[in-house]
Amino acid sequence: MPIIQSILDTDLYKFTTGYAYSKLYPRAFGHFKFIDRNQTVYPQGFDDLIRQELQAMSELKLSETEADFLTKELPYLPPTYVDFLRGYRFNSKEVTVELDQEGHLHIDAKGLLYRITLWETPILAIVSELYYSYYHIEPDMEYAVASLAEKTSKLRENEITFSLFGMRRRFSFAIEDWVTQYVKEHSGKNFFGTSNVYLAFKHGLRVSGTHPHEWIQFHGAMFGYKMANYMAMEDWINVYDGDLGTVLTDTYTTDVFLSNFSKKHAMLFTSLRHDSGDPFLFIDKVINRYQELRVDPKIKYIIFSDSLNAARTVEIKEKCAGRIGASFGIGTNFSNDVGSHVKPMNIVMKLWACKMTEKDKWHDCVKLSDVKGKHTGNPDEINLAQRTLGL
Repeated sequence: MPIIQSILDTDLYKFTTGYAYSKLYPRAFGHFKFIDRNQTVYPQGFDDLIRQELQAMSELKLSETEADFLTKELPYLPPTYVDFLRGYRFNSKEVTVELDQEGHLHIDAKGLLYRITLWETPILAIVSELYYSYYHIEPDMEYAVASLAEKTSKLRENEITFSLFGMRRRFSFAIEDWVTQYVKEHSGKNFFGTSNVYLAFKHGLRVSGTHPHEWIQFHGAMFGYKMANYMAMEDWINVYDGDLGTVLTDTYTTDVFLSNFSKKHAMLFTSLRHDSGDPFLFIDKVINRYQELRVDPKIKYIIFSDSLNAARTVEIKEKCAGRIGASFGIGTNFSNDVGSHVKPMNIVMKLWACKMTEKDKWHDCVKLSDVKGKHTGNPDEINLAQRTLGL
């Protein structure tokens, strides 16, 4: 049975960003590149297994009940986009998969951005699940149940508001499905929902998601690094008119973002997402910026999503208490915590290059993390972005 069973088995931001591209930049092209930060050596023939899974995805199509769910639960996506998804088919010719002589995996997806963006999360989930399956690594369910029970109990007792953000590096679809059902049954009112659209559909949950780095990377490549955050927020507002009010801060470092963060944006966006660097330093910086803009931080939120576990969320919530709202997106610690013998993969798929039209030349896309050593992209372009931004 193929790993990806539904077009909806993806993160919400793939649809919201895909629609934004289709509305504002329908002729733009993108190149996504797979990056394995651990430089894993994959077995011979692993690339063929991935190609088989990608080919199987061409058979997927949106069902009418799935389309009805999107229409009801994601009202900010217009009927035209839901109709597009009805007719959408994955085309595996958009993706190349190669295994080099050292056993390192290379995956590239190129095409129209509103289409190509939809490959990211399924590819990551496929690589992760295939890897464990190939080596016959089985979950220790006794461990998994005990661990999940402890975490959900701690989150519930401390009234932590959280969502599941675990698709991209999950152990398997079956495990993410089980975790979602368990969390729904045991977490109470503080469980906000899941970013996996299919699992929200299956389990009757709220679809929860935020803003992606790729949207800001695209604007940086097209309009310049100094204007990237500002332009990305303006365009998001133009598309969603106040819905989906969470924005990422660390595409070109949080300090640069906060210098671009205007009174208008501080009022319109309800929350900022923390995804790298020291969360406690981030809290202070964000509150200071809101106060500089004469915006009460107590009416705003920070959504924390960087390598979280239950204990960490409690510490962060205490730091925010009485100062600013706090919510959490917990990913791999829930969807791939199935035993001490299983190490989650450290894989991402990033927007590597883009261009405004097919005839245009490719422009490098980079990401400058708040953590040194985690910058992504062409080294020369990273250097240019840093010099441009005075970093």
